[in-house]
Amino acid sequence: MSSNKIEELKKRRQKEIKPKKSQLPYFFFVGFISFIIAYYFLNTNIRYSIIWTIGIMIGITMQRSRFCFAASFRDPIMVGTTSLFRAVIIGLIISTIGFSIFQYIQIGNIANYSLADVPGQIHPVGFHTILGAILFGIGMVIAGGCASGTLIRIGEGYAMQVVVLIGFIIGTVLSSNHFEFWDKLFISSSKTIYIPKHIGFFPALVIQLTALSTLYLLANWYDKQNNIMADL
Repeated sequence: MSSNKIEELKKRRQKEIKPKKSQLPYFFFVGFISFIIAYYFLNTNIRYSIIWTIGIMIGITMQRSRFCFAASFRDPIMVGTTSLFRAVIIGLIISTIGFSIFQYIQIGNIANYSLADVPGQIHPVGFHTILGAILFGIGMVIAGGCASGTLIRIGEGYAMQVVVLIGFIIGTVLSSNHFEFWDKLFISSSKTIYIPKHIGFFPALVIQLTALSTLYLLANWYDKQNNIMADL
């Protein structure tokens, strides 16, 4: 096919594609409402104002970065890219360092501390963890995204993701109503593993950072070998 025919087809295709409507009016409207809410919280409860502002900043960051846990595990298999997967690893590295420092400050000098004294959410690990991960993984694939990805797409105007959000709400309500059943069946009899309790804070920190760094390097190597998007 000659270059003239290709250019003609491009022009014809551009005429067929309808120009997208400007989203600026929606942006200014939502921004104005967000500012009013932040101002209200600032005058009534400054803590809520800070949380509200941080939440908006996190939302903007996630939207611009296209951050999605489902995509971080899906993209390496489908298109060979591990950029989001590496971002998750970096997030885990940062949170590992932060939580280790905070927990050490709180209980590092206590000889015989209990898991109830450890700041953070530490839960038993068992068959229920595997089952929940499998079900949630299947749900993410069917829904086309995780919770964060769903909220991002709703904010961008994808109406279909509202159905996914409703499913999240229904599932959360049902699981909270049946939690006692699962607790008696699996959770209460499962072990709670807290590695610093067994080998100390510093060795546990070194082992986890080493494992995460190794995984990052492997993901980076995999991306260079399999990323089909790099050639486009």
